[in-house]
Amino acid sequence: MRTAFEAWAQRDGHIVRRREDKPEEYLIFETQRRWVIWQAALTHGKPAAKPRMTAAQKAAKAEAERAAQMSLEEAAVRNKVLNEVLDAFNGADGAAGMEGILKVIQGLKLKQKSLADETSEQSKA
Repeated sequence: MRTAFEAWAQRDGHIVRRREDKPEEYLIFETQRRWVIWQAALTHGKPAAKPRMTAAQKAAKAEAERAAQMSLEEAAVRNKVLNEVLDAFNGADGAAGMEGILKVIQGLKLKQKSLADETSEQSKA
């Protein structure tokens, strides 16, 4: 990159001699200023470098994604159960009091047990 700059600067009439005490700098201020501008112009068009993720960061991100997925699944299950309970209580006799509540709970337990039995039979088959 520096050789391309020096070739351009010489064609443009600038002195490209460098300082003896600091060889990375040019002796003439205007040449040094143009060198800095040249470097800035070249790096300006480059896309920003993405920071690399460490293994721990990747694992944490994967864990967060799994937790989010589980949360969505758990929320769906909770919503389904809540709807079933609300439906069961809507069908119950409101005047029955505690006996009606116990009947609803027993009915839900029986329904859950029958669903569990069905899934275990399907997994065996």
